[in-house]
Amino acid sequence: MARQHPFDVLSSGKTLWDRWRSEYPDVQASEPDLHGVDLHEADLRGVDLHRADLTEANLQGADLQGADLREADLRNANLRSANLSHANLLNARLQWADLRDATLSYTSLKGADLSKADLRGAALDGAILSKAKFDEANLSQVDLSGVDLDGAILGKAKFEKTNVSNEGKL
Repeated sequence: MARQHPFDVLSSGKTLWDRWRSEYPDVQASEPDLHGVDLHEADLRGVDLHRADLTEANLQGADLQGADLREADLRNANLRSANLSHANLLNARLQWADLRDATLSYTSLKGADLSKADLRGAALDGAILSKAKFDEANLSQVDLSGVDLDGAILGKAKFEKTNVSNEGKL
């Protein structure tokens, strides 16, 4: 099983994927290569994808609730309408990612780089965005009230029709 392509193992289901990740620690060091895979509408709830290379992956409409995406590389990924609620995206790379209408409720994006990401219409209630980087990100039509933005870098971000109330930590 160690020689299988990571996509084939992941496609076989969460149980097999988790076993493969734990039994082959060398995979941890070489980050699973899932570059450009098509996982649209996939059920990936609670899956361990930390440090995975998901650049340019199609995760549109995927269910990633509670997934471990710490330090994952999601640059240019299509996460439109994906459910990432309660996911861990600590220090994830999401530059140029399409997160339009994605659900990021109660998601940890602490230290994540969302530069130039498109988050129009994304649900961020309860999200932890402290120390996240949003340089040139599109946060239009997003409700940021009550969201922890402590230390976030918002340089040149777009905020058209964005709600930022006093409840949110800025």
